[in-house]
Amino acid sequence: MKKPVVSIIVPCYNHAQYLSESLQSVLEQTYVNWECIIVNDGSPDNTKEIAALWVSKDKRFRYLEKENGGLSSARNAGIANSIGEYILPLDADDCIDNEFLTKLVPELQLDNSLAIVSCYSKFFENNLETITYELKPKGTTYHYLLFVNQLIATSLYRKKCWEVVEGYDETMKNGFEDWDLWLSITKRGWNYKIVTEFLFYYRKSKQSMLVDTINNHAESVKEYLFKKHKELYIADFDSCMTVLFYWLKTHRSSEVKIKNSIEYKIAKIICKPFRFLQRIISK
Repeated sequence: MKKPVVSIIVPCYNHAQYLSESLQSVLEQTYVNWECIIVNDGSPDNTKEIAALWVSKDKRFRYLEKENGGLSSARNAGIANSIGEYILPLDADDCIDNEFLTKLVPELQLDNSLAIVSCYSKFFENNLETITYELKPKGTTYHYLLFVNQLIATSLYRKKCWEVVEGYDETMKNGFEDWDLWLSITKRGWNYKIVTEFLFYYRKSKQSMLVDTINNHAESVKEYLFKKHKELYIADFDSCMTVLFYWLKTHRSSEVKIKNSIEYKIAKIICKPFRFLQRIISK
């Protein structure tokens, strides 16, 4: 069976210290028919110098430099310059198992209904020996993606799907751009598959984009997704309402729990004199 070229797209912004570890996991792939495009997204660190070492090490590595435009822009730029039939996005601080492509590529080759193939993941801190969490996604169609993003960003997919949906949404600068891409692809009738093996390693960082999205932008980004793909949520209106009201109930329960905590009550007592003074000053 013909082995198609896989284009691995590695955007890098302020992650030069992790880049070599990520690229080493690419170099060690048992599937050898790949190219790897390192996209320097206007990074102020020494990404360019690190990338140059890898480009000189193996001709399958290529380097692309652009002005900072965000993760979606960097991925789109890399894919636009790629030659592969399949695309694999890989963040510069994450790693893939050396069997990743060997295990996932045949799935796309053998089933034309598949657009995306993903796998189980392990979250780690500092090094691959420090595993903190294991992720086992499920599902096959967009129905499983409506309320939870089952697919990691580092999932293998057909380049033609990226072309049909016109790439990653570059207005989504606060995260979940991969979730949007998966919905855009699968709602057109394509399926996805999960290989039930741990083949991807996600670096858990306190300053990661995912953490920032969850802590500061989750509601606004989900609102954008719901409106952009509203036909899917309208079609599944009952489930949509169930999930939304569950989120509201969970948020309210969290607020009640905080207000009933000893720490909150103590802080309220401590702040009472300051609130009194503030009222006097403001008069």
